[in-house]
Parts: sequence; C-alpha cells; structure tokens
Amino acid sequence: MGTRLHPLGLELIVETFLRWVETARAGDRARAANALARAFLRSTMAVEERRAAKVAMTYLLDDPSPRVRLALAEALSDSPEAPRALMISLAEDQPEIASQVILRSPVLGESDLVDLAGRGSTAARMLIAARPRIGRGLAAALAEIGDAEETVVLLENPAAEIARFTLKRIAERHGSDENVRALLLDRDDLPADARQMLVQHVTEALASFGLVRAAVDSRRIEHLIREAGASATITIAANVLPDELPALVEHLRDTGRLTPAFLMHALCSGRTDFFAAGMVSLSGIEERRVRSILATGRFHAVRALLETTGLPRELSPIFVEAIMLWRTAIRAACGSEMESISARLIEHYRKAPPESEAARALLDMVEKLAIIDQRRLARDYATGLALTAA
Repeated sequence: MGTRLHPLGLELIVETFLRWVETARAGDRARAANALARAFLRSTMAVEERRAAKVAMTYLLDDPSPRVRLALAEALSDSPEAPRALMISLAEDQPEIASQVILRSPVLGESDLVDLAGRGSTAARMLIAARPRIGRGLAAALAEIGDAEETVVLLENPAAEIARFTLKRIAERHGSDENVRALLLDRDDLPADARQMLVQHVTEALASFGLVRAAVDSRRIEHLIREAGASATITIAANVLPDELPALVEHLRDTGRLTPAFLMHALCSGRTDFFAAGMVSLSGIEERRVRSILATGRFHAVRALLETTGLPRELSPIFVEAIMLWRTAIRAACGSEMESISARLIEHYRKAPPESEAARALLDMVEKLAIIDQRRLARDYATGLALTAA
C-alpha cells in the first residue's frame, strides 16, 4: 500500500524542485521536464503526487529555454491523459513547440482548435489544417478565416471532412488562387455552382495573361471570355446531379449569366433539364407545370411561359421553335436529328429572317453553334475512319 502524502510534503516536493530549476542548466531542466511528464503519464502516483507533478510542469511553461517547453510537449502530446491546461498553453507557444501539440494531441477538441485558429497565427492554422483528423465544423472555420495558403493545406489533407457548402465558400473566397482552384476542380464532390464560379476565374485569368492581351483586341477578349465561360458552364450542366441544378441556375441568375443567349446555347446543346430549371427559376411557376408546358404545350402556351420569365417578345418565337424541334427529335429518337437542332433552327429562319436586330443577333450565335457542331462531327467521323483503318 502506498502512503498518503501530507500537504506539507507536497509543498516541500514542489519547493525543492523549483529551487533546483533556478540553478540547473537548460539541458538538465529539459531532461527533468521530459522525465516528469513521462512519470505523470505512466507511473502509479497518489493524488497528491500527481498534483505536485502538475504544479511543477505548469511552472515549466514559463521556463526561458524553449528546449524545456519542447521536452514537455514531446512527452505529453500523444496522450489523452495530458493536462488540458498545459496542452492549450503549449499549443500557443512558438511554432516548433506548438506543432507537437497541434498535430498530435487528442486532448484538444474541435472547439479548442477553432478558438486557436481564430486567435492564432498563419503557422498555427496551417498546423491545424494538417491534423490527422479534421471534422466538418473545424474545416468550415478554417475555410472562413484561413488565407489561400492555409486553405491549400486543408484541401490537401485526405483526412479532412469538408462539407459541400464549405467547398463553395472556399471557391468564393479563394477562387482566384490557382492552387486552391486546381485542388477544388479536382474534387468529385465540388458543387456545380462552385465549379462554374471557378471556371469563370479560369477564363478571366487566361484573358489577363500578358501574351493574350498583346495578341488579341480587348473587345475580342471579352467576347472570348463570355463564349469560353458559357461553353464550360454548359459542360458542367451536362454532368450535374438533378438536385444540384436549382443551385447552379440560381448562381447563374444571381451573377447575371442566365441570359437569353446562354439559355439558347443550353437548349441547342441538349441541356433540356437545365433549360427547364432555368424556366422554373425565372418564371416562379411550379416545376411540374413548367415541364408539362415545355413537353406538350402548344405554341402560344410555350411562348406565354417563356415571356413570363422576362424573355423579350421578339426572341420568344425562336425559343419556341427550338423547343418544337427538340420534341420532334425526341419522338424520332434519331441521334443525327438530335445533334443538329442549331442547324435546323437556322434553316427554318433562313427562309424568313426576323426583323428584330436582337433576334438576328441570337440567330447569329445559333449559327456559330451549328458550325461548331459540324466541325466536331467531322472530327469524330475522321477519327472513326482512322481507327477503322488501323
């Protein structure tokens, strides 16, 4: 049986240790700190002895030598039994010491780490972002306050649980940073609206490239940006999950990109689900009713629906005609018909061109899409022949 230590014995032990610390060399103090911490974790101590050890270790937090504090951190960092107050203090020490605790200590909970990230340095936040386990709440906090460099560490951490809304927030805050952008675009769980936002950053970055600006007229650059952004967004819409469509549509609407030209691009490209989602958002009409009108409504019913979205009256007949062409193509279930909606729409209006300048501009865009389709089909055909010949 162990003997209980009298309080006076406790005071004597602590007093003796503190007197020794006053004169001992830094190396000796560091070894003593490490031994004391290991004894605290591994030895069978009476309650009073543990209290004495904890008081002595707490005193060592103010030791002028970082070697002493590092020795404490190294001995305590892996243990769930380490005194919480000591670990929080060591986590706010200089980087070499703090790194031991922040990266390893199971004593630090999510709320501790969130607080530490909020009041800590860039180095501290990068260490937190590299921990072997990051919960969604901590990831959200780091995404909200961290700079681009810190966010890269978080995104590169395979053990970090990052919610989709947090990924979107990262895209909003750091989408202009190429490293963040690359890591986000490489993720399968990136929301479609965030992906579109990043694509826009890519096109703008390319347009600002010195060589491009020297070689291409500024108005032409703006046109190329719009076309590249639209094409990339249409591609995103083709692969988006149905439950993500409304968010993508709302993002495009909020950023002023859900224009008649873009909607026609989507329609001619076969993104009919996306087009329908756009009509629901812009019209405010129930989705089932919108889809019913688009699928079976007569000319005037479809036109009325389109015009409730704010589509100009001189443009609505072109959209109705494109929708009717899609219906015919779907009923025929013919791939070649479905791939040539833009060409068929141009052929329809070639016989009787519209008088409106806005309508003619829209058809000019459709014709460009038709040309792109023809060139793509020609390339596919040539590739097929080459493979057959091989």
